[in-house]
Formats: sequence, structure tokens, C-alpha cells
Amino acid sequence: MKIFRTLLGAALALAAFGFAAPLAAAQNPGVMATVNHFVDAFNRGDAKGAASTCASPASIIDDFPPHQWQGPNACANWFAAYNVMAKKAGITDGVVTLGRPWHVDVTGARAYVVAPANYTYRVHGKATSLNGSVFTLVLSKLDAGWRITGWAWADH
Repeated sequence: MKIFRTLLGAALALAAFGFAAPLAAAQNPGVMATVNHFVDAFNRGDAKGAASTCASPASIIDDFPPHQWQGPNACANWFAAYNVMAKKAGITDGVVTLGRPWHVDVTGARAYVVAPANYTYRVHGKATSLNGSVFTLVLSKLDAGWRITGWAWADH
């Protein structure tokens, strides 16, 4: 009986961890709506749309130089730097696809989101992908709704 209770407790704990992020996302749809709006705008090449999801100031860390953007125009500056890097590297058709978030933690007017991500694109016309990356964001609830105050991308 002790073994059964131990196994049942472990199964319940694992189930709680597995469902915590989707449950938090369902309870806070505005958080993921903002994250998804940013990703959708990126996928369309819409710099203004992506920047509209960001707070001012914001802070960004990414894998291409200069690797860090901060300040009132961080998101717009990041997008401009991405476009320069992509053009130089022959990258086109970049698309980010988020997986089911691992974390959507909301405490008052702050949120922390961690999601697996895939990035598909073309390099000089050849299809390429980065799978298993991690997209981590922090958001604040402002008068205009949830806005991204910081994010980091980590390739796998």
C-alpha cells in the first residue's frame, strides 16, 4: 500500500507540473495573446506590430550581435538589427513556432513565460531550421494590457 501511495503521489505531482503552464495560460489569456501577437508579427515581418507588444523600456537578449538591446525602443532596434543580420546572412522567410509553454507564471501585474520554440527559415533559398530553442519572456500588465518588458532567445 505504501508503494501505491508513493506512486500515486508521484503521478499526481508529475501531472500537476505537466498541466500547470497550460492551466495558467488558460487563466491568463492576455499574457499568451501578447506573446503570440509578437510571434505572429515577427512571422509577417511586421516590425511595428512586434514593437507594439513591447513596453518602454524593454530589454532583449538574442544570439546575434550586438546580443543585447535595451531602452525605450529595444524591440524596434532588435527588429532592425535582425533584418540587417538576415540580409547579410542571406536569411529569408523566418518563421517562429512556439510549443506548449513550460511556464506561464503570473503574479499580480507581472508574468514569466518560457516556451519551446522552433525557427524555420531559408539561407540563400535552402530550407533550414533550428529546433528545440527556448523563448523566455517577462511581461507587465500596463494600462494598454500585457506588454513584453524583456525576452531572451536561446538556440538549442
